[in-house]
Amino acid sequence: MTEHHLTQPTSEVEAQHSIGLRVIAIYKAVKTVCLILVAAFAFHLDREQNFEKLVHWLEHLSLSDSNGLRWRLVELLQQWGPSKFVAIGLVALAYAAIFATEGTGLWLRKHWAEWFTVIATGSLIPVEFYETLHRFSWLKLGALVANIAIVVYLVRIAMQPRPPKVR
Repeated sequence: MTEHHLTQPTSEVEAQHSIGLRVIAIYKAVKTVCLILVAAFAFHLDREQNFEKLVHWLEHLSLSDSNGLRWRLVELLQQWGPSKFVAIGLVALAYAAIFATEGTGLWLRKHWAEWFTVIATGSLIPVEFYETLHRFSWLKLGALVANIAIVVYLVRIAMQPRPPKVR
């Protein structure tokens, strides 16, 4: 066999891994954008007048609310008050920074990003599992399955031998 045939499968595997890492990076980027939007909304609700407008709007929304979800939301918002939204915004921004770091590192095919994502994503799986069991929704189950798949996939990639870097 020629050298070309020996390296062909490796380059195909590299290309497949590159696509997989890019898909995960895009998934992390979407989560980052969503969390930044949550943070912006939470910081907006920090102001008393904006908070009161939201509560007033929810109270006067003309929807048939058969399970009382709207009223539970109004009650929860009133219990929290506008000051809790600063904390929610800060936590959302912190998670957005983690997801942005993961996504950027994976997009750039950095080995440290594979392990960073495994640790960060894997550490939340027990919480996601608990939440899925106790408050089931298809969205939670989908997120749990996706995160387990990401961790398994990245562990497999991260444990593969790497060619030495040429400087």
